[in-house]
Amino acid sequence: MPRNVRLAAAQMGATHLTDPREKTLCRMLKLLEDAASQGAQVVVFPETAFTTFFPRHLFLDEEELESWFEHGDVRIAPNTKPLFDRAQQLAVDICVGFAEATDDGQHFNSCVYYHAKSGSILSKYRKIHLPGDFEPFPDPNAINQLEKRYFKPGDLGFQAFRVPGLCPSADRGDPIFGMMICNDRRWAESWRVLGLQGVEVVLCGYNTAGWAPELWGSSKDQDPVEAERTALFHHKLVMQAHSYTNATFSVSAARCGLDDGKYPLIAGSCIVGPEGNILAESRTKEDEVIIADCDLDLCRQGKQRTFDFARHRRIEHYSRITAQTGVIEPPRLDVSAESPSSDYVLVNRTCPSSKTNSKKIRILLCNPNSTRFMT
Repeated sequence: MPRNVRLAAAQMGATHLTDPREKTLCRMLKLLEDAASQGAQVVVFPETAFTTFFPRHLFLDEEELESWFEHGDVRIAPNTKPLFDRAQQLAVDICVGFAEATDDGQHFNSCVYYHAKSGSILSKYRKIHLPGDFEPFPDPNAINQLEKRYFKPGDLGFQAFRVPGLCPSADRGDPIFGMMICNDRRWAESWRVLGLQGVEVVLCGYNTAGWAPELWGSSKDQDPVEAERTALFHHKLVMQAHSYTNATFSVSAARCGLDDGKYPLIAGSCIVGPEGNILAESRTKEDEVIIADCDLDLCRQGKQRTFDFARHRRIEHYSRITAQTGVIEPPRLDVSAESPSSDYVLVNRTCPSSKTNSKKIRILLCNPNSTRFMT
């Protein structure tokens, strides 16, 4: 029997710095109701969904800064409670991103998975890969990304979790979900940690700039239209590639449009299958619901063959991934040790520009663990 789940992304258009919270919340409620009317069982909202993306601004007043954060249990806090109440009434699970202030004064970029039937939070995730800078750029017109100033790196890890009641689970158990936020999707490690827990659906909300040359370290002469096209390509690239390499479905929900008339954010909300194909994607830069029916059993082929981690992974060769953070290049070639008369290639000692007595070699790579089913 297929293990079908109807998944939805609730894309949100421009949200301005001056927009009242009530206005944004009403938009979220409308999106939730729209998704529910189409039979969605799980709805994913964007990163920091209840407000504009405030980390692009510098706030020096502590009280003003705290006003952008959610305090206490988001299920019952006044600014967020109506969304969770409505989700329970509609019997629709939600994943929603928000700026979290903890009781002990810590701040995180977080999201939760809310299980409507039980009224409980099944899992919380705190963003680990924080992009940008601590200090704003000197140029007052630059687009800043100050997450490192306002948030601590997440401390909950990438924990997969099961969601009860979504689909028949006699032989495979309840569906396995995982969450990440925005920049996390660019890092293969985020996905592989979830993949190693058998994840079947990855949920990801994001706010991604369509034009931010200072942030990217690129030229200001770049065409803004081309820059946005490239940012959208990179978004789809990582969602599709990592869904494929971990044999999982994924749902990504954007906050998009032109905030405050000057901050462009890409759209591209999409639902991707375990073969890396896009099943549904947004057509606008406005509030929009994207829905797809997903048979989670389609993950099994990839998990059992091409990406059967137990058979094919070689962890004895991966120690560098956890042993270092920054790049450590191999030593430079020693040109003084060049030996033109030699018939042998001196590994890491030959001069790249030398054409004397050079040899071409053909290397055949053989995988003794391969099968005829591997690609």
